[in-house]
Amino acid sequence: MNAPKFAALSRISKSLWRTGLSLTLAVLVASCGDKPQQKGGPPPPTVTVAQPTKRTIFDFDEYVGRFVAVNSVEVRARVSGYLESVHFKDGSKVKQGDLLFTIDKRPFQNAMAQVRATLTQAKSNQSFTEADFIRGEQLAKEKTITDQVFQQRSQAYRNAQAAVAGAEAALRTAELDLSFTELRAPVDGRIGDRRVSPGNLVTGGAGGNTTLLATIVTDDPIHFEFTFDEASYLRYERAFKPGNGGTNRGTGVKVSLKLIDENDFGHSGTLDFVDNVISPSTGTIRGRALFANSKDLFTPGMFARVRVPASPPYEALLVPDAAIGSEQSRKFVLVVDGENTAQTRYVTPGQLADGKLRVIKDGIAPGDRIIVNGMARVRAGQKVNIGRPGGPPGGAKPAADAVGKPAAGEAGKPK
Repeated sequence: MNAPKFAALSRISKSLWRTGLSLTLAVLVASCGDKPQQKGGPPPPTVTVAQPTKRTIFDFDEYVGRFVAVNSVEVRARVSGYLESVHFKDGSKVKQGDLLFTIDKRPFQNAMAQVRATLTQAKSNQSFTEADFIRGEQLAKEKTITDQVFQQRSQAYRNAQAAVAGAEAALRTAELDLSFTELRAPVDGRIGDRRVSPGNLVTGGAGGNTTLLATIVTDDPIHFEFTFDEASYLRYERAFKPGNGGTNRGTGVKVSLKLIDENDFGHSGTLDFVDNVISPSTGTIRGRALFANSKDLFTPGMFARVRVPASPPYEALLVPDAAIGSEQSRKFVLVVDGENTAQTRYVTPGQLADGKLRVIKDGIAPGDRIIVNGMARVRAGQKVNIGRPGGPPGGAKPAADAVGKPAAGEAGKPK
């Protein structure tokens, strides 16, 4: 290789070496300017906790039933005749003794006048035979008349007495028939519509073909009837024996009711009857409760739901229903331990109270701190920060954290 070519190659090699060294230095300088990366994960989630509420409650069952009238009366005539007038407004309230219908009285007045005339005649005959009998007694003592004549006068007097008694009974019957021409309300209640208009012939009497004029139902108080199964009957019988909140066959127990358009069981009543047989076809037994109805809200035939106590009162722990999670068929709550770590507690939930608190029959203790807000951000075994709620959620008691101080990031928030 000649000298000029060697010199050129030497200059190129030195140039490339200087270029690579510059790039290396630039990379080192750039890397020295970067900030160090932060260590650790995100902060623990903030949750709200509360202690279970302790309350005296009782279990209950709910049934569907319907209202029935305490008294239901069909107004029918006891005598036949033409309907003369109607004295009520359809669907109005009536009091016992109010005049409802009037049947034409004239035929019954004539019959009563005829019976009175017969009674007057019978009394006149009685007076004559009585005087004749008294004279006969004196003559018989003096042996002026024979015994046979005296016996005839005595028999005539007795027949006259019987005729008077018969006429008096006929007069009472005629007076009763005349009074039956005025049909009055036998009970207090609400009357339906009239079934017969004035001018129509009304068939009365005690037979089965009498004319139905109207119906009256009592609606204050009012009965509510429902049925329950044999197992429930046995449970009620054992729970509500005399001296344990009930009387005979559970009667006297307080029950509550709600209508189909209501959300709460706001109507109170008393169980007053349980049937004496269980139906062999359905396996159920009939119960009945009594409710006041001063506002005329209930009417016979109306459906409603009734809530019946199913156990004696007992102490129970309640938590907000929103604090209960589901894991397939199991229910659980998240409890914060003394190290502010969330732990899973499987529980046995009971009935819902006040629409938002759930009875917990097993799985928690009175002092447990249960997560009521923020469950979606927490998993079992994870550290949490305990927040400060403005008030106890769902009526539960708020719980302080383990050390009695605000958690990190919570200082300055209102209690």
